[in-house]
Amino acid sequence: MDNEDGKVPGKRFAFISSNFTWGGSEILWSEAAATLARRGHKVWIYKNRLNPAEGNVARLRELGVKRIELAHFPFLPNKLYSFVAMFTPYLSVVYQAMRLHVALRLRGKVDLVVISQGGNHDGWLLASVCRRMKVPYVLICQKATDLYWPQDKWLPAVRAIYEEALHAFFVSAHNLRLTEEQIGRRLPRASVVRNPFLVPWDAAPAWPDEEEGIAFACVGRLYPKEKGQDIVLRVLASEKWRARPVRVTFYGAGEQREGLEAMAAYHGLSNVAFAGYEDDVQAIWARHHALLLPSRAEGLPLVLVEAMLCGRVAVVTDVAGNAEVVDDGATGFVADAAAERSFDEAMERAWQRRREWREIGAEAARRIRTLVPSDPPAALCETLLRLAGEASPRRG
Repeated sequence: MDNEDGKVPGKRFAFISSNFTWGGSEILWSEAAATLARRGHKVWIYKNRLNPAEGNVARLRELGVKRIELAHFPFLPNKLYSFVAMFTPYLSVVYQAMRLHVALRLRGKVDLVVISQGGNHDGWLLASVCRRMKVPYVLICQKATDLYWPQDKWLPAVRAIYEEALHAFFVSAHNLRLTEEQIGRRLPRASVVRNPFLVPWDAAPAWPDEEEGIAFACVGRLYPKEKGQDIVLRVLASEKWRARPVRVTFYGAGEQREGLEAMAAYHGLSNVAFAGYEDDVQAIWARHHALLLPSRAEGLPLVLVEAMLCGRVAVVTDVAGNAEVVDDGATGFVADAAAERSFDEAMERAWQRRREWREIGAEAARRIRTLVPSDPPAALCETLLRLAGEASPRRG
């Protein structure tokens, strides 16, 4: 029976993140956990390397959410545990699975477990704990890419966690289809969800001045293996782009910043800057005209959704969900591959139509608001509550 606010009382949710760091993939599950806790439901979170200073962990604590660090060994400092885990990663994951098993056993009845994966199979061992304990669970998959396939020895377990999940959520139709291909199974209980974004729904920053040329922003973790910043640097090194009044600012932190800066210096690029991580995303688009997104692997990038909401033109690779939201030539420009020649061709098409960028950006802003909900965590919560209600009678 609902309470006065129409909220279903008394549900118990456990959120598990298999990701090692706190980035864009952590926002959806953590915001959904906060929404459920704010509505009066009981919520626990289990996370590898749970840092109280990251993300919205402090807000979750204020809401009374119980937080359990999976990668914690009693009497062993976390930094020392992390150092040891670098040399024994498999033992570390097995240990986390054991801690999860014990924690769920001691916790008692849980209506639904939500397992968030940074990719599409990195949480298989944690999900297997829920499967073997017959605890109802769903999967959130933030990325699927041809770069990472499950090993054959894991494949039966990966198939099993998908086949026995109440539901699997993917952030793009591409990621869903690729996961089906990688495990060789159709997933009838699967759908696409959207991630939260870090600009207001009604964001409309003024168009930046063009007197000093065109300003591109390349926003994302400095990890060229997946994010492809090296592709942009190679394109900019060509004579054609050196002669044009353009500048590119790379926003983000990551383990390859020094290498990318060295690459820019190697090519003698004076129109490139590395600005680090920026909290105020809307401020980026108040200063830049277009997004460069040369990704080799993605789910559906938050930075793309945010740029479109702000009415900016995006040049993207045809990777994961990018082409699902960008209509080539109408709301942005799509390179057919994450390669220098393809990305240069897409940038060139964009450059030749730069006088139309305001109109293209305005159409991008209109279109993206038809493709993503204004409050993605709230939309996910409604589905989770329905699934939890359907699962409880079966457990009866």
